[in-house]
Amino acid sequence: MSASTSHPEPAATKSCCHGDAAASSAKVHVHPPVSRFRLTTAATLHCLTGCALGEFIGLAIGVALGLDQWTTMALATATGFASGYTLGLLPLVRRGSTWAAALRTLWLGETISIAAMELAMNVTDYHVGGLRAPSLVSPMFWAGYAAALPAGFLMAWPVNYWLLKSSIKQPCH
Repeated sequence: MSASTSHPEPAATKSCCHGDAAASSAKVHVHPPVSRFRLTTAATLHCLTGCALGEFIGLAIGVALGLDQWTTMALATATGFASGYTLGLLPLVRRGSTWAAALRTLWLGETISIAAMELAMNVTDYHVGGLRAPSLVSPMFWAGYAAALPAGFLMAWPVNYWLLKSSIKQPCH
């Protein structure tokens, strides 16, 4: 069959949440069947990428400016959310969704996932001592950040599993 021929969606295949672009497109995008374990792992790694980038930026600014631990955590959380949302929204916008439609699609699942990840990352970094590091070249800064990454993943994985199973979060990336 030619590539332009439409195929019915198999029962085990999930429609993607590509928003308005998929609805207006003549060719419907679907994901092949994937185990929930693999889908959850991919979604959590995607979330970790966004959160890790923002978290690092916030921590680096806070430590470099000598801000107190709580201000640094607040800054790291804010930048973690900003980069996490951006990384989630960009694929949808690139596929033709408006920013508003993409945000409506993602906001709840991303908010819950990012919140779980940021909580674990900040608590871990706080207890390891990275937030008290005297500078960015301090081993304490890097130890805190290095410990925070797997903690964030381990906290967010079961949350993302539940979000995907409950169809609160869609396989968008």
